[in-house]
Amino acid sequence: QVQLVESGGGLVQPGGSLKLSCAASGFIFSNYAMSWYRQAPGKQRELVAAITSGGITHYANSVKGRFIISRDNVKRTVYLQMMRLTLEDTAAYYCNGGPAPTYWGQGTQVTVSS
Repeated sequence: QVQLVESGGGLVQPGGSLKLSCAASGFIFSNYAMSWYRQAPGKQRELVAAITSGGITHYANSVKGRFIISRDNVKRTVYLQMMRLTLEDTAAYYCNGGPAPTYWGQGTQVTVSS
């Protein structure tokens, strides 16, 4: 069955960096766009970044220039490199993708705090 498993979250100071990973299984990974979403307490889940099967990327304005989404089709993994993190980046980060109606990972917590 389809599985998306995120990892790499943690506690980081403002201005720091983290790299999230999402390992996919159960579908032909290279055929599908993949995305990262996040949800902060009391807020709606929002799209952070997306990458098409061909490698075209899209970013939310709030992370443009600070985050980089990438994929490794051999490793069946999508990454989110996060830099210059701010308090507002604190959230649970979720991987999304695969065949319709798409699938979600369990999430990984990112906490930015001094």
